[in-house]
Amino acid sequence: MLQHVRVGTRASALALTQTGHVVDALSTLGRGDLTLETVHVRTDGDRLTGSLQSLGGTGVFVTALRDALLDGRCDVAVHSLKDLPTGDVDGISVVVPPREDPSDALCARDGLTLAGLPQGATVGTGSPRRAAQLLAARPDLVVVDIRGNVDTRLGRVAGARSGTGDLDAVVLARAGLARLGRLDAVTETFGVDVMAPAPGQGALAVEVRTADRVPGTPLDAALRALDHRPTHLAVVAERALLARLEAGCAAPIGAVAQLADHGRSLSLEAVIARPDGSASLRRGAATTLGADSAADARRLGVELAELLLGAGAADLAVLGAAR
Repeated sequence: MLQHVRVGTRASALALTQTGHVVDALSTLGRGDLTLETVHVRTDGDRLTGSLQSLGGTGVFVTALRDALLDGRCDVAVHSLKDLPTGDVDGISVVVPPREDPSDALCARDGLTLAGLPQGATVGTGSPRRAAQLLAARPDLVVVDIRGNVDTRLGRVAGARSGTGDLDAVVLARAGLARLGRLDAVTETFGVDVMAPAPGQGALAVEVRTADRVPGTPLDAALRALDHRPTHLAVVAERALLARLEAGCAAPIGAVAQLADHGRSLSLEAVIARPDGSASLRRGAATTLGADSAADARRLGVELAELLLGAGAADLAVLGAAR
């Protein structure tokens, strides 16, 4: 049975590249029973200028795609998973493909590393999380708030072939650079001890109407095969932590989880910092996975959030959980 599937995506270069990977995977997993069409959806985040905080958070990239999915303009929607609000949406189920490296990367002039940047160097990022951790490592840096696509941001690094070249460095997600074939710009990949990534960073979310998850159909079979258990469980834990803290996009919080012990256990590490980097709090936890591994992952995230709150996380950042 041939099934036609319209795949909704933002029209940015990175979004189209990410969606292309999903389309290729679904085509392969569909074994010739799927025909796939890409549908471009313009979001508020693409139309408006200003910081993500002033625009209302990362959800500005998600709402229009979800609306297109729910009103039938597309059958599948592809997001950067870290952009998704933490709450579940009635009528939508989420599939999570294998994750790229979730690390953050420094792209600096003259091949410089973070330690090698001169005193008072200018570093661009639009992320309060990255800004706080940069300042924690190097309080002398001048962090500049920037927006724009990957090429625009890279163009702001001194010595770039195009762009303003007004900064010494920028910090970007390594996963996005990898997907765009721009790892040549990376001068340092940060370990979690220096910069913990955003919850869900490096992962994609493929959303589909729950009513369309019909067993035996080509789309459902392909989506089941596409879902990657280690990545899915990791992001469930990371997002559960974020949800329990009731943290918005302006809260400098990093978290990353990974399976261990041949998939029998899950560990989670998180950091929360003051926006100016003057203080931070780091904790980790782990759990053994049982029959309901998703519930175990969610519980791990909540328990680590409680541990952070008990250790004073609300003194470092604005958290809804502290109200």
